[in-house]
This record gives sequence, structure tokens and C-alpha cells, in this order.
Amino acid sequence: MGIARGRKAGPGVETRRTPVRCGGVRIRGGLGGVIEFNHVSKIYGKAKALDDVTFTVAAGSVTGFLGPNGAGKSTALRILVGLSRPSSGSATVLGLPYAGMACPGLRVGTLLDAGARHPGRTGREVLTLGAITLGLPRTRVGEVLDLVGLTERESRRTVGGYSLGMRQRLGIAHALLGTPAVLILDEPANGLDPQGIHWMRRLLRDLADSGCAVLLSSHLLHEVEQVADHIVMIGRGRVLAQGTTGELGRGRGLEETFLELTAHADRGPGSTASPGSTASQEIGASPETGTGRGGA
Repeated sequence: MGIARGRKAGPGVETRRTPVRCGGVRIRGGLGGVIEFNHVSKIYGKAKALDDVTFTVAAGSVTGFLGPNGAGKSTALRILVGLSRPSSGSATVLGLPYAGMACPGLRVGTLLDAGARHPGRTGREVLTLGAITLGLPRTRVGEVLDLVGLTERESRRTVGGYSLGMRQRLGIAHALLGTPAVLILDEPANGLDPQGIHWMRRLLRDLADSGCAVLLSSHLLHEVEQVADHIVMIGRGRVLAQGTTGELGRGRGLEETFLELTAHADRGPGSTASPGSTASQEIGASPETGTGRGGA
């Protein structure tokens, strides 16, 4: 069982030790991954936001989901949690569509928008309502507050007065209410200071080590490189490459590989590269690895 530390006295001050628990993984149908995107495409009018996205996320691992703005990452995550329907293909969690799960919040923790909380409610009220909805005891609220490092005083402030970093911590606390087996996080480190980013990295690593499957969308390449077991890089709605950081970097570092593969997404003058160009092929792109296929 992993251990994460919580803040008690102030930002960056780690004092408590709180067990990190994963809800365990049971995959219906014996699929190859806890999260599966299977040839997912999404079309809005004449625009293709996702193009044949295929990849999996395994139990006990952190998968970094990387791409430029507008690459389709958020669209893919919205499809995964049932907020949008794919034009073709399927996305499943624990072998089922999210909308087909019974009380999915108990098994799947999500954070897609840290600002999507009523500004007039306190942090504790937000979590208490979540616990009641999930049929959990109110004592779970104190446990997740401790886990994410929000103090009792901070929890009784209204969300409208929270910094972005505090809202991120609150959102992660909400995602962890049900002791989930799967975490789906969209840019969770936005607004966190260096101590907060270090805390986030430890928390995600501990959760994965306890058996959770973590899908993490982020622009913080250095932080993703330190915590992720697997990387999926996307651009213009297509998976450009996927593999371990070592496989993708080949000694160059994740940032250099990322910039090379996503150069086609540059909207500035003189950008002529296209998906599936030489940049993708140089690192051994192939249908078997998912490179050059859709993803965002």
C-alpha cells in the first residue's frame, strides 16, 4: 500500500501520512486494458476532432496523454466518461462504457475541470454532497481532505475564494471519494506550485503502485516523464506515438521527441508537416504500436 503525505500547516508543508487506497480492478470481458480506446473517431460537421484513436491503459500504471492545444485530448476524455458520443469506435472503462456502469463514481475517479464547482459552496460541502450521492459515510470527506492536503480551515472556505491550486486539490479529493480503481485526470497540475507538483507526482505514483490505472492529460512534459510508465502522444486528433518514455525518447528526452512529433500542429506560417510524416516514422511508427493512429 502506498503512502501519500498531506499538508496541515501551510503550502508545501507535509506533515500527515495517509494511506493511499485503490478500489481494485475487475475487468469485464477479459479485455487487455482497464481503459480501452478502440478506433474512436469524432466528427463535428466537417472537422474531425479524433481520428481512429486506439490505445489502452493497464492496471497499476500511469499513462501520460500528451498533445498540443486542440489535439483532441479533452474530446477523448469526454467520450471516455460519457459526456460525448463517438462518431465511430468505442471507449470503455473496466470493460464497459462509462454510462453503462452502475454508480461509476465509486470505481472511476474523474477530474476534467477543476473550476466546475459551485463557487458559493465550501470545499467540505462539495465533498459532502459527493459522498452522499455515492452512498459513502461522511467520514470519507475528512479522509480525502487529509489525503490532498487541504486543511480544516481551508475546507470551510467557499470555493469561489480558492486559488487554482486549491481547486485542483479539491477536484482530486472529489475524484478519490469512492476509492476508485481508475483515475481520469485532465491537466490536474495546473495552478500547483512546485511543492504541489511534487505532491501530485507522489500521489499518482502511489495510487498506481497500489493497483490503480491512471490516465493523465498534461502539458507538463518534465513532470509526466518522471511519473508515467507509458506515454501516448497525439496531434490533430491522431495518435502519433506511444510507448515507454525510454522507447519514445531514445536518449533525447521526452520534450524533444514531443516537439518533433507534434511539429505539424504548429499553426504558424511555414508549417507544412502533416500527420504520419517523417518525424513520426523515425521512431519506429507502426500500426502494432499504435503510432500514427488516432488519439487526443
